[in-house]
Amino acid sequence: MAEKALNQPDVFIWTGTDKRGVRVKGQTRGTNPSLIRADLRKQGIVPLKVKKQSSLFSKGVKKKIVPKDIAVFFRQLATMMAAGVPLVQSFDIIGRGHENAGMRKLIMDIKYEVESGTSLSETLNKHPLYFDELVVSLVGAGEQAGVLETLLDKIATYKEKTEYLKSKIKKALFYPTAVVIVAFIVTAILLIFVVPQFEQLFSSFGADLPAFTRVVVNMSEFMQSYWWVVIGISIGGAVGLMQAKRRSRKFGRALDRAILKLPIIGPIMHKAAVARYARTLGTMFAAGVPLVEALESVAGATGNVVYSDAVLMIRDSVATGQQLQFAMSQTGLFPNMVEQMVAIGEESGALDTMLNKVADFYEQEVDDAVDALSSLLEPLIMSILGILIGGLVVAMYLPIFKMGAAI
Repeated sequence: MAEKALNQPDVFIWTGTDKRGVRVKGQTRGTNPSLIRADLRKQGIVPLKVKKQSSLFSKGVKKKIVPKDIAVFFRQLATMMAAGVPLVQSFDIIGRGHENAGMRKLIMDIKYEVESGTSLSETLNKHPLYFDELVVSLVGAGEQAGVLETLLDKIATYKEKTEYLKSKIKKALFYPTAVVIVAFIVTAILLIFVVPQFEQLFSSFGADLPAFTRVVVNMSEFMQSYWWVVIGISIGGAVGLMQAKRRSRKFGRALDRAILKLPIIGPIMHKAAVARYARTLGTMFAAGVPLVEALESVAGATGNVVYSDAVLMIRDSVATGQQLQFAMSQTGLFPNMVEQMVAIGEESGALDTMLNKVADFYEQEVDDAVDALSSLLEPLIMSILGILIGGLVVAMYLPIFKMGAAI
C-alpha cells in the first residue's frame, strides 16, 4: 500500500483499433504503458500508440484547492450515492468532470486508495490538508453504522453552511480593510506625485505657507524620501501579524479576544462562533459520535481561540458527568437562549435538532448583521475618502486663496 501511495497512477493517451477495425482513442490511468496495452487488449482494442500525458497539455488548470471545492465534492458524492451509483464509480465520474486539475488528481487518488481496499475514512485521513478530523470522524461513523450515504449528505450540508457563513464574515471584514487600503494608496499617490507640483508653485510665492499646508508639504517630503520604509512597515506589519497569530497561541488568544470586543465586528464574530459551535456539534451528535469526542472536534471548528478554549472546558466538564447546558453556562460566552434550547434538547432527547435550530437562527443573525454593516459602511467609505482627499486639496489651495485675498 505504501508503494501504491508513492507511485500514483499517471494519465496515458492511447490510440488503437477496435474489433471492427475502426480507429479509436482515449485516455486511461495506469502505472506503465505495458499494463495499459494489456488492459486495452482485454477490452478488444489493439493498441497502436500509448504515451504518458504531458502535464503541459493536461486537461484543466491546476489551481489551489479551496474549501468550496471540498464542499462541492461532498455534495456531488452524496447526490451520486443517493442515486444508487457505487462509491468508486462516483469518484470516477466526479473526478473526470472536475475543471480543477488539482482537485481532479485528489479525487482520483482517493478512488485508487479505496479500490485497493482502504476505507474511505482512512483514505481521507491521509489528506489532512483538505479533510479535517471532524469530516474523517463523520465518515468513519457512517461506515461503521452502514449509513455512509446519510452521513455524506450531512457532511455536504455542514460544509455548505459553514462555507456560506465564512463568506459572510469575509464580506463583513472586507469593507473596513478596503477602506484602509484605498485611503492609504490614494493618499500616498497624492503626497508623492501631486503635492510636489504645488510645492514648486508655492516656493515662487516667497510668502509663508499656512500651517495646514506646511504639515501636508512636510508629509509629502517624508513620503518622497522614505516611501519604501512606509510600504515595508505596512506589509511587514500585516505579514508579521498573521504569522504571530498562527505561531503564537498566546498572541492569537489576545487578538481573538480583542476582535470580540470591537464595537461593530465583535457581535458578528460572537454570533458566527456560536453558529459554528451549534452547527458542528449538532452534525456530529446526529451522526452518533459520543458527546465528549464530538466536543473535542468542535473546539477546532469555532474559528476563535476564545471559544475553542471554552469548548475544551465544556468537554472536560461533560466528561465528569455534568450536563452540557450547565457546562456551557459556566463559560459565560453563550447567550441564555442558546443554553435554554440546549437544556430542552437534552431533556427531550432531541439535542441535535435543537442545536441545528440554534445554528440556523445565528447564521441568519450573522447574515442580517453583515447586510446592515454593508449598508452602513458604504456612506462611511465615501466620507473617509472625501475627508482625506478633500483635506489634501484644501491644504494645497489655501496659499492660493491667501494670495488672492492679499491682492
